Amino acid sequence: MPTTPPILEVHQLSKHFSRKRSVLSPFNRRGGTIPAVDGVSFYLRQNETMGLVGESGCGKTTVARTILRLTQPTSGKIEFDGRDITHLTDTEMRPLRRDMQMIFQDLDAGLNPKMRVSDILKEAITVHERVSDAEVEVRSRFLLDQVNLQYSKLGSYSAELSGGEKRRIGIARVLAVGARLLVADEPTSALDVSIQAQVVNLLRDLQKQLGLSYMFISHDLQVVELMSHKVAVMYLGKIVEMGVTERVVSAARHPYTYILWSSLVEKQNREATQPVRLERRATWGVFDFERPFRGCRFAPRCPVFEKRGRPAECTDPANEPQLRDIGGGHQVACHFPLGV
Repeated sequence: MPTTPPILEVHQLSKHFSRKRSVLSPFNRRGGTIPAVDGVSFYLRQNETMGLVGESGCGKTTVARTILRLTQPTSGKIEFDGRDITHLTDTEMRPLRRDMQMIFQDLDAGLNPKMRVSDILKEAITVHERVSDAEVEVRSRFLLDQVNLQYSKLGSYSAELSGGEKRRIGIARVLAVGARLLVADEPTSALDVSIQAQVVNLLRDLQKQLGLSYMFISHDLQVVELMSHKVAVMYLGKIVEMGVTERVVSAARHPYTYILWSSLVEKQNREATQPVRLERRATWGVFDFERPFRGCRFAPRCPVFEKRGRPAECTDPANEPQLRDIGGGHQVACHFPLGV
């Protein structure tokens, strides 16, 4: 893994959304708020990729938007390049926007349908500095070279581009402002498998060439394995496991992480060439997605909790499991981690 200094440090980050008391919801027991992100901590080094995975609704995109200050955090601390940006005003954040950019899941986000590609890139190039039209054209062509698109695409509107071309223009747009930290929210979704591979290879090449740092959010676990130096697994607003990707994938310690990657193995191997693992996976079944109110929030779906006779440690409100290092920087938040 890279050993460069952290470009991003997040400490006990939380983002809670208000919810009306009149709506019947288990969240009402927590003061009418939804803790979309609840005490998340991690760091990201320069020239490093951290994968962020978990089911829909677990808080991945909220983490991304909050660290970029597109959403105001409820509590915690965000440091970018050694500077505390948690409470900066929009005016104070503006100079930092060029360094921190987001690749949106929506292929058309950031691509004005009424603007040609040349105008989209020009807008990005000139947003933070004044340059001549000639310089804009030179830079625009260079950006298309970087994302492997022909110069003829400068005259195209977004509706005339394929999904893969739209994604490349979106990447070129964030490169145009000189971004160093890219938050990629499902960057390979809605793309054919072959195009997904091209986008992944492009992002990896750009990281090597430019020393970029990525937070890579995806449901595609295979892509996460390919892209990420380390991975963090989220469940209902919390990081439940984090560490070097290879270790987390091959030796998951949290039951939820094990379920995620076992599902991938089962999908890849319908012929059950790994009968022991698949048999163990099958005994876990399907669980409700209801958030528990006390202790471990995964307990209602956890097979280990059931197997151990529903121990009180898992439902004790004063004993919610916290991330702890089990060796080699591998962290897990579980009272009864697998294999430990």
